[in-house]
Amino acid sequence: MIDYATLKATHVGCAALSIAGFVLRWGLMLVDSALLRARAARVLPHVIDTVLLASALLMAWQLRIDPREAPWLAAKIIALLAYIVLGVIALRRGRTRLVRALAGGAAIAVFAYIVSVALSRSALGFLAP
Repeated sequence: MIDYATLKATHVGCAALSIAGFVLRWGLMLVDSALLRARAARVLPHVIDTVLLASALLMAWQLRIDPREAPWLAAKIIALLAYIVLGVIALRRGRTRLVRALAGGAAIAVFAYIVSVALSRSALGFLAP
């Protein structure tokens, strides 16, 4: 069994790497950089995000947290899905640079919301009064 503190540190570290990688790739996309086609830019985000998700699942399992009984966790999961959709639009599917720019900004805002929910353990996160 992996120690909870190690799992949490792994999760937080991967979250930081994940958003940093997204912002970097988003910036490279906005300037149409060839660096986006590098193998590391295509593979590393998937590795980091897989470890991020696995650590989240293991922490929830260790703490016996059920998203159906923990509204803050359900909110994080729903926001994660929104972040993924916005990220795909920002990096690949947006038809114009403006759409990609707006989707990227929205993805970053959703990521900030996810972090605020994790820190506050409130589904409202930074939206709380």
